Amino acid sequence: MAKTIIEKILSQHASKSLVAGEVGVCKVDFCFSQDGTTSLVLDSLSKAKRDIKNPKKYAMFIDHSSPSPSMGVSRIHSGMRSFSRENKNLFFDVGCGISHQLMLEEGFAYPGALILGADSHTSTAGALGAAAFGVGSTDLAVALTTGKNWFKVPETIKIIVSGRMPKGVYSKDVILHIIHSLSANGATYKSVEFSGRVIDNMSLDARFTITNMTIEFGAKCGLIAPDKKTVDYLKKIGVKKYKLVYPDRNCFYEKVIEIDVSKFSPYVAKPHSVDNGVEVEKCKDTKIDQAFLGTCTNGRLEDLEIGAKILKGKKISKNVKLLVAPASNSIFLESLRRGILKVFLEAGAIILPAGCGPCVGTHQGVPADKEVVISSANRNFKGRMGNPTSFIYLASPATVVASAIKGKITDPRRFL
Repeated sequence: MAKTIIEKILSQHASKSLVAGEVGVCKVDFCFSQDGTTSLVLDSLSKAKRDIKNPKKYAMFIDHSSPSPSMGVSRIHSGMRSFSRENKNLFFDVGCGISHQLMLEEGFAYPGALILGADSHTSTAGALGAAAFGVGSTDLAVALTTGKNWFKVPETIKIIVSGRMPKGVYSKDVILHIIHSLSANGATYKSVEFSGRVIDNMSLDARFTITNMTIEFGAKCGLIAPDKKTVDYLKKIGVKKYKLVYPDRNCFYEKVIEIDVSKFSPYVAKPHSVDNGVEVEKCKDTKIDQAFLGTCTNGRLEDLEIGAKILKGKKISKNVKLLVAPASNSIFLESLRRGILKVFLEAGAIILPAGCGPCVGTHQGVPADKEVVISSANRNFKGRMGNPTSFIYLASPATVVASAIKGKITDPRRFL
């Protein structure tokens, strides 16, 4: 029987044929949690009174509140360090970077893998052709102690992105368009396969933005079939064991959607919902107080390069704070080597440690009452950055930096 990518991966891990709607018990290849969810994982493990089945297939990341903003968070971090020393699982401390980026850099994610993460944006790894699911802490604990978990196979939506990307339009604009079109609940518990000429032409950094935000319209996972770019990347980081998985030509899709990006403009998601999207022209002249470039969505090297090219030789508006947080330490170091961070610093930006930074709202850059923020993050609901009275707009790195220069939401094409 012809199968989609997710049907094939779950069938392989269940050692039996599965199709959409069926339930199977599947072997899990890798698990991870971060400092916002690990304490619940450890509580579940303690109640179960069972050891981790394979410590080298479990990673802990301190990224959400990094470095610690309070005594309570410091206790959580200390508990994570103690647990990892005792159980010999993988551990990434303050400053290493964001879990989703490190999953890619460290080779924990690869084509055909089944990955569970106690974080909703685990779907990022789907750009490499992995089935990557965000799960609750209890479900993660089950997988850690047994090496398996049960899965209901999702139905698949296929999104074909065609046309030619206009100047000033990036992968973030494309995914914001898609989410607006389908709504925040448009793909609930579905697997979404992205394909088409535009996806083929995207860099891996750009593709990671697409799959990262798949959860923002309800999907269980987002997938991009591996290609030469994927294989070259895996070779570069030393990953040799993986299985390339592709959809069968005549497989069944619940829905096939084709989107032509040829006439797209830069896009902005207005407060307080990620599907509340409009062309940037409709937000022009909206005054901003803070801009943020970073996160697991757009804190990669390509994103920082885009921002630095726009910013070079210019200054941030005196009324705006521009915060920049590289997604990992390796990105931080490479940005430093290439002079990218120097451009930001000379323009008046504030460089934060590699990590999630202001995104979650636990520390670093919490906006004041009624302040307006433009961010390259993935969520903008009330209170997301720590203040329920502030207003968060989501946009591409280019739009974020252009807006920081002008002090108001600005079409980045005027700087390109």
